[in-house]
Amino acid sequence: MALPVPGVTVSAVEAGIRYADRLDLVALKFDQGTTAAAVFTRNAFCAAPVIVAREHLAACDSMPRLLLINTGNANAGTGAPGIAAARRSCEEAATLLGLSAHEVLPFSTGVIGEDLPLAPLVSALPTLFSALSPEHWLRAAHGIMTTDTRPKAGSRRFAANGRDYVLTGIAKGAGMLRPDMATMLAFLTTDAPIAPSVLDHLLRRAVEMSFHRITVDGDTSTNDAVLLAATGAGDGEVCEDPESELGRALGEALEALCLELAQGLVRDGEGASKFVEVDVRGGADERECLDVAFTIAHSPLVKTALFAGDPNWGRLLAAIGRAGLRDLDVNGVRILINDALIAEKGSRATSYDESEVAAFMQQSDLRVIVELGRGQADARVWTSDFSYDYVKINAEYRS
Repeated sequence: MALPVPGVTVSAVEAGIRYADRLDLVALKFDQGTTAAAVFTRNAFCAAPVIVAREHLAACDSMPRLLLINTGNANAGTGAPGIAAARRSCEEAATLLGLSAHEVLPFSTGVIGEDLPLAPLVSALPTLFSALSPEHWLRAAHGIMTTDTRPKAGSRRFAANGRDYVLTGIAKGAGMLRPDMATMLAFLTTDAPIAPSVLDHLLRRAVEMSFHRITVDGDTSTNDAVLLAATGAGDGEVCEDPESELGRALGEALEALCLELAQGLVRDGEGASKFVEVDVRGGADERECLDVAFTIAHSPLVKTALFAGDPNWGRLLAAIGRAGLRDLDVNGVRILINDALIAEKGSRATSYDESEVAAFMQQSDLRVIVELGRGQADARVWTSDFSYDYVKINAEYRS
């Protein structure tokens, strides 16, 4: 379910940017006075729209009026012509809507290294803008998909200071997926009145515990971006403090929705048949817990065993051992799959029952628990398995 957000209209059309008969151009238009914050990919080969969106967000004092999103072409690895194309798309959109070009933020996703075809994009803009509606969130969620098999959209209602507000978001991503921000995009909007600095603080905190904790294949896209906009149409005083009643209420709703969307990306991972939580406990600090969790989540040997339903716990043991923890006492490590103890004291647990674990491994949702026995820190990461279809999808991606 995706609820309308006062102050936001949305649309999606078929522009024919790469494929015919496919929604591939999306717009989110904001009322004047909307504030925004965003986090972008840390990939050094960041896409042209990322460069331009950063510039425009700074130039409009974090008060954009339009997001213009295309799929089918990432406009990445395209050099100066790609930047010129991103800017031109903003200029054309701004002219039609009576805006300044820097009030338009461009976003792209799709094939890397090919020039953005401007002609079909520009030709589709009048139709795109004439279709703007508060109700078209699910259509927009479809419009930003690439190898996704289903749209990701959601909403939360929250209240503060005697007023009710709404938060709605959409996201895309199924492969080339390990967001490293600050081919995944997410756009969230609320009608709460929030200052840009507070939005930035709340967004970064929510992203850290959601989009930064997922991985399908460990690849960080050139185009990753998450944007949070606040229209203020819900009235009330502008929130200047993330620890105020409104700041806390939005923060809680935002963290919940970001986690829902992030986990939705993993569940729809390219060729994925299993959704896996890697829960690492008892670390000396959170960083080493994350190092262990991501080493497990990125291991092709672990991921293929998960796909096969093979309780090959030796692969988990090997991944933990190469995660880079200093002075790891392997005798203090325990490994569980769901509730079944697999290994402890450096070897297979005496209570280990392979038939029980094999039955767990057939389930679509799995939980791998690692207890390090080194401290009180913990961290969770969500990932998927590797299937034959993952190879097929990516081998044929440009076909």
